[in-house]
Amino acid sequence: MKPVERRLVRELPVLRRHLTRSAATAFLAAGLIVAQATLLATVLADGFTGDPVGFGLPLALGAVVAGRALLAWARGVLAHRAAADAKHELRDRLTDRLSRTAPLRLAARSHGATATLLLRGLDALDPYVVGSLPAMTAAAVVPATVLGWLFVTDWPSALIIVVTLPLIPLFGALVGKHTARRTARQWRLLARLGGHFLDVVAGLPTLRAFGREEHQARQIGEMAQAHRRATMRTLRVAFLSSLVLETVATLAVALVAVPIGLRLLHGTVDLRTALIVLFLAPEAYLPLRAMGAAFHESAEGITVAEQVFATLDEHEHEHEQEQEQEYENEHGHGAGAGHTAGRRAPTPDACSALVRLHEVTVRFPGRTAPALDHVSLHVSPGEHIALVGPSGAGKSTLLALLLGFVTPSAGRITVAGTDLRCLDPDDWRTRLAWVPQRPHLFAATVADNIRLGRPDASRAEVRQAARDAHAEHFIQALPRGFDTPLGEHGAGLSAGQRQRIALARAFLKDSPVLLLDEPTAHLDGESEAAVTRATARLMRGRTAIVVAHRTSLLPYADRILTVRAGRLETPQLVPTQRPVS
Repeated sequence: MKPVERRLVRELPVLRRHLTRSAATAFLAAGLIVAQATLLATVLADGFTGDPVGFGLPLALGAVVAGRALLAWARGVLAHRAAADAKHELRDRLTDRLSRTAPLRLAARSHGATATLLLRGLDALDPYVVGSLPAMTAAAVVPATVLGWLFVTDWPSALIIVVTLPLIPLFGALVGKHTARRTARQWRLLARLGGHFLDVVAGLPTLRAFGREEHQARQIGEMAQAHRRATMRTLRVAFLSSLVLETVATLAVALVAVPIGLRLLHGTVDLRTALIVLFLAPEAYLPLRAMGAAFHESAEGITVAEQVFATLDEHEHEHEQEQEQEYENEHGHGAGAGHTAGRRAPTPDACSALVRLHEVTVRFPGRTAPALDHVSLHVSPGEHIALVGPSGAGKSTLLALLLGFVTPSAGRITVAGTDLRCLDPDDWRTRLAWVPQRPHLFAATVADNIRLGRPDASRAEVRQAARDAHAEHFIQALPRGFDTPLGEHGAGLSAGQRQRIALARAFLKDSPVLLLDEPTAHLDGESEAAVTRATARLMRGRTAIVVAHRTSLLPYADRILTVRAGRLETPQLVPTQRPVS
C-alpha cells in the first residue's frame, strides 16, 4: 500500500471494516475455489474412467458454484456501500474544513478545482474501494490457499507456481509507476479545466462586452483536448499493463500445464490430480491479475485522495500556526489575555463593550510587506468610526480581523478586556452585522436572502427591514415580490439593489456592532443617496466601523481615521456637526 492508501484506511473506520469483511469473504472464496476444483475434477475423472458418479457430487458442485455466485454478489453490495460511506465522510470533512477556513484564504483558492474535487473527484474513489481493496485482500489470501492445497496434491506443480507467481506483481509494479505519473497529470488537467470553465461562465458578460468569448472558447477547447490526450495516454498504459499481465499469466499457466500433461501421458500422475492442478493454477494467478487491473482503474482515486489530504493538512497547519500565535501572544502579554487558548470565555455584551486593537500586525503568505503594521485602536460603545485611505492600505483587513476571518500575526484584539481569540467565533459573530462591498446573494428568494442572519424572522419583520433599507419599493415591483427567486450572485438586480438587500439583512439581524465595507462603492448617484440614507439610519444607536472611499458617509462618523500602508495616520478628524437623516 502507498502512504496515502494506509492513511485512508487508518482515518476512515468504514474502510477498516470494509477490509475486514473483504478478508473474511476472501477466505470463504478461497475455500469454495478449492472445493469447486476438487469436486469438478472428481466428477470428470470418474466419468472418464466409467466409475459411477451418483447425485451427491454434482449436487455438491452445484451448491459450491451457487455459493461462489452469492458470495460475489454480497461482496459487491458491501463494497459499493463502503464506497458511498467513505465518500460521504470525506465530503463532510472537506466541507467542514472549508467552512472553517478564513474567507480571505478561501477566496484565494480555485473554486472550480474545489468543486471538481468535491464532486467528480471523490467519485473517482469508487474503483479503489469497490475494486482495488477487495482485490488486494484476495491477492493476499487466495494464492496462499491454492498453493497450500496444491502442495498437498502435487508439490512439483506448486513449486512452479511459487517461482512464476512473483512475476505478475513485478511487471505490474514496473508499469504501475508510469501509470501513476500519467494519472496525476490527467487529474491536474481536469482540475485546471474545471476551474477555468467556471471562471469563464462567471465572466461571460464581460467577455462578450470585450469580444473575447471566442478566444476563451478556443482556450477551453485546447484545455479539453489536452485532458483528452492525457486520458488516452493513461488508457494506453493501462491497456499495455493488462496485455503484459495476461501474457505473463498465460505463460505461467502453460509452464504448469505442459509438465502435468507429460506426466499424465507417462502415467506418473492420475487424471484427477492433473485436473485439480489445471483448474487451480489459473485461480492462483487470477487475484494478482485482478489486483493489477484494479490498480489502473483506481489510480485516479488515489490521486484524488492525495489532493483531499493535502487540503485537510493545509487547514491543520493553519490551525497549528494559530495555536502557536495564541500561545506566544498570551505569554507575551501575561495575564492580560484573560484565558488560555484552550478555553472559551463568555462573549461580552457588545452594546457596552470597548473594542481595542493592541499593536496588531497582519502578514499574508507570499507578501513581504504586512497588511497591517502595529495598529492600535480603541472603539467605544456606540461610536462611529470611518476608515479612509487608498486601496490596498489595509482597511478591509481591519474589518476581517474583527470578524475573526483573519488572526493577527502579532498583537491582539480585546473585547471588554477579553482576547478575541478566547471567544467563541460563532457567538461573537451573532453580535456583528457585516455589509461587504460586494454582498453575496444566493440563488434563493429575496425574502430568504434577507433572512440570512435571522432564518426564523416573520414576513412582517422582513418587510420592515426592507422598508428601513429603502428596498421595499423595488422588491414589490419584482414579478413575485419578496418571493421572487434570484439568480446566482443576485442576477437580475442592480448593484444598488443588491446593496440595499444587504442592508436589509443588517436591519433584520439588529446586531449592536456594524462593519460596513464601502457600502456605497460602484453606485450611481441616486442609488448612493438611497444607500447612504439607509446606512445612516442603520448606524443609529450602534457601534459602527465604516470603510469609505466616497464622502457621503463621512459626515455621520465621530472619527475619521486614515489608513496608509498598513498604518493608522494622525490627525484624526472630528466633524463638528452630523447631518440629520
